[in-house]
Amino acid sequence: MAFQPIVDVETGKPFAYEALVRGGDGEGAAEVLASVSEESRYAFDQKCRVAAIEGAVAAGILDTSACLSINFLPNAVYSPLACIQLTLKTALATGFPAERLIFEFTENEEMIDSDHVRGIVEAYQQLGFGTAIDDFGAGHAGLGLLAKFQTDYLKLDMALIRDLDRSMPRRMVVEGVVRMARSLAIGVIAEGIETVEEYEALRKMGVRYIQGYLLARPELGALPPIRVPSERISVETAEVSARRQDRRNALVGGR
Repeated sequence: MAFQPIVDVETGKPFAYEALVRGGDGEGAAEVLASVSEESRYAFDQKCRVAAIEGAVAAGILDTSACLSINFLPNAVYSPLACIQLTLKTALATGFPAERLIFEFTENEEMIDSDHVRGIVEAYQQLGFGTAIDDFGAGHAGLGLLAKFQTDYLKLDMALIRDLDRSMPRRMVVEGVVRMARSLAIGVIAEGIETVEEYEALRKMGVRYIQGYLLARPELGALPPIRVPSERISVETAEVSARRQDRRNALVGGR
């Protein structure tokens, strides 16, 4: 597993670390998942959960207050309560608080049974876990899915984020999603941020949780350091206020 922080930009600290599966030769998640057969899906999902928790604890996550975000395969969960037992056993054995677990899912193909997925999400929420729709706004992870059930977080797909600062349509879409999520009491996580301009555009919209190469790249078996960009928004606002005050002072002095 590699780990990448989801940063709370109001504090500059990690809100969570996402566990990202990697192949033995460094293959990415998509390549690894492509090699998983239908017959091995359940075993693979279970092993990934164990590896994520054990790897995060070994990397030092218990020295932080961060959550651990684990991707899961909805179609591999035949029964939420039965399939969560090994996860709970691993959390107990490693000393990781189960309430700091977040489970996120994405579907590259349309769900065969959305009611089944809703049952998983509701069961996990009742157990005290966080839940998230990954890649929101891409493929089948869209408004129709959100209308059927509500997770605790939405992770905006990086296709919506790319060049956000230079695209008015993208900004309008993201602003709409942020307003909608706020009305539903759902947290928004923006992923795939690569430039300071994208970061600043999201901050202006009030997005608090941000993930991407700009802040930290994933590291295999380690919790990478975070690089939060300097807040040019705040600096510029302060400079504008200072100039206005200088003008007011000049007018008073002139009188």
